Amino acid sequence: MIKMGSGKKAKVVLYVAAVAVFAVFTAAYQKSSPEGYHSAAELGSFRSMQGGLPTGMSDMFMGSGRCAGCHGVDQDVSNPPLALVDGEGVNVGPAENWRATMMANSAKDPMWRAKLAHETLVNPGHAGELTNKCTSCHAPMGRFEAAHDGVEFYTTEMLDADSLARDGVSCMACHAQQIETVGLTFSGELHYNPDTIWGPVFDIQKDGLPMQAFIMANFVGVAPVAHPKASASESCAGCHSLITNTADLDGNATGTTFIEQATYHEWLNSSYNTQNFQSVECQGCHMPKTEDPIIIASGYDWLPGREPFAQHWLVGGNTFMLELMKNRIDELGLTANEEHFQTVIDRTLDNLQNHTAEIEIIPGEIDSDTARYTVRITNKAGHKMPSGYPARRAFVEFVMTDEDGNEVFHSGRINPDFEVQGQNADWEPHYDIISDDANEVQIYEMVMGDVMGNVTTVLERAHHMIKDNRLVPTGFSTTHAAYDTTMIVGAAANDPNFNAINGLEGTGTDDVHYHIPLSGISGNVTVTARFWYQSLPPKWNEEMFAMDHPLINSFEEMYWQEGPDPVQVASHTLNSTLLNVSEVSRLFSISPNPTSNGFVQVNAGKDAIQFIKVYSLDGRIVETLRPQTTQATVKLPLIVGTYLLEVQTSRGRKVERVIRR
Repeated sequence: MIKMGSGKKAKVVLYVAAVAVFAVFTAAYQKSSPEGYHSAAELGSFRSMQGGLPTGMSDMFMGSGRCAGCHGVDQDVSNPPLALVDGEGVNVGPAENWRATMMANSAKDPMWRAKLAHETLVNPGHAGELTNKCTSCHAPMGRFEAAHDGVEFYTTEMLDADSLARDGVSCMACHAQQIETVGLTFSGELHYNPDTIWGPVFDIQKDGLPMQAFIMANFVGVAPVAHPKASASESCAGCHSLITNTADLDGNATGTTFIEQATYHEWLNSSYNTQNFQSVECQGCHMPKTEDPIIIASGYDWLPGREPFAQHWLVGGNTFMLELMKNRIDELGLTANEEHFQTVIDRTLDNLQNHTAEIEIIPGEIDSDTARYTVRITNKAGHKMPSGYPARRAFVEFVMTDEDGNEVFHSGRINPDFEVQGQNADWEPHYDIISDDANEVQIYEMVMGDVMGNVTTVLERAHHMIKDNRLVPTGFSTTHAAYDTTMIVGAAANDPNFNAINGLEGTGTDDVHYHIPLSGISGNVTVTARFWYQSLPPKWNEEMFAMDHPLINSFEEMYWQEGPDPVQVASHTLNSTLLNVSEVSRLFSISPNPTSNGFVQVNAGKDAIQFIKVYSLDGRIVETLRPQTTQATVKLPLIVGTYLLEVQTSRGRKVERVIRR
């Protein structure tokens, strides 16, 4: 069990009055709206005065429109104080802030619908299990109502006919979670109380006012109960750490599992989870608080203001999908308008550009043929950057221009097709030193491998991690109990500058050393480093777009119409002066490459080779040599395939690929 620190020793108010009257009101309150599923014809009747949010009810849940009926702005503006309005008159109502977020639209997200279709096309015999798993987090109220009714497999057809399922991660999807199991189950294994709403600790006896919890029992038949977990990271854990079962290329279960995402566990392995008064919960960033006293129910101006009040912004970094949905509201049947979406997009950009990462250029030595710079990226998030769905990636662009504006070096150039120039066709290794701008770019990502060791984007085929060099949060430790769930994989695990400065672990940083070969260039130069984030790069979609399905075809058209531009998160620029620069020499050469007999020669010219490490594609070190000579022979393993050679010379270090045929 995850223990709560002393910072969470707040007074818990159990609202005894609500519980006492609950049975009375629920006995008399017979639900007049349909139970279970809602047919397509009935959907229209659930469009409420709350801008089209559903007001239907089932045995376990109710739509966001029913919640918004009270937890919205007072309509009678002539009778202040108003509910859900801050000191500047801004609407801070939960439904208003939530309705255009990715969580609100999780069941209508066309990318998710296409990806679910992709997974079931690959393994049609697993369609029931796959849909159950995916809808557990994307359409939880529909999925778990179906389970309550004894339905073994929830289907997308059921989802499309169910207004509560299409409500996405709605009010009760979070607030009706069974508080005893919150933080103890993951991978969409959620548990719900049909008669209780859990909220943050707040004493409604403030100022001597009596308890008013009977209001909710009277109007909607549920009892509101306070608990500190409702405003803690544990309430996010059920969906934001996900383990999937692995299938081989024939669709057979391997008996193994794969950690598809572990945002909650990344937070556990960080300084944000300090278990003291300084801890920052997920809600601390994704639901920023206003200190203005907020009346949380309209029509009850005698209620005390809640302060601080957590605003339901729920933003991450996916501006691409938000823009795509904003431009297709009617087509996708969304309940938010363009203004709602633009507000969420603006907040998301602010989150990315002011609260996510920093980048800094540290100038180094400039000698006769090389200019050296260190680019330091610092993760400011409370989890890996990027985190969540494995398509996400971030990368570094580094540009040097001369005094006439001509490019001398450009690693990480963004191509017109929204891809990064120089990236390998399969996956790009992690670099500590970059000296070849045509073929080397630092990309922070996770790369999944199937049972054959090949890169895959089919989630059910994910067998092991080939690479995970995503920036870790501050305080991240390889000795933490959650490290087995949040591992660094590949060359980054052996990079002395990854998550460490001067040997001190837990900095949440990475230093990338740019050694720029210069040929007869002198004078003033400008160097710029940019940190980019891309939520859904084209490379990730290649396998899915190769399949023929109406949902996939429809999303592919939307995808290219919108254009998956990366978002600039941070940048830094400085000027240098180059003097007496001569012709450049290579760090080392490898030949033959490819090799048929497994032997390759590493030649560093006049420089001593300090060590050579041979890596398999899954990041394992299979050979280490310390030649201390200018040339060395390396014998690759017997297995045919691609290997990585990390070579450290007296001038620097570099990783290159070598192929054994």
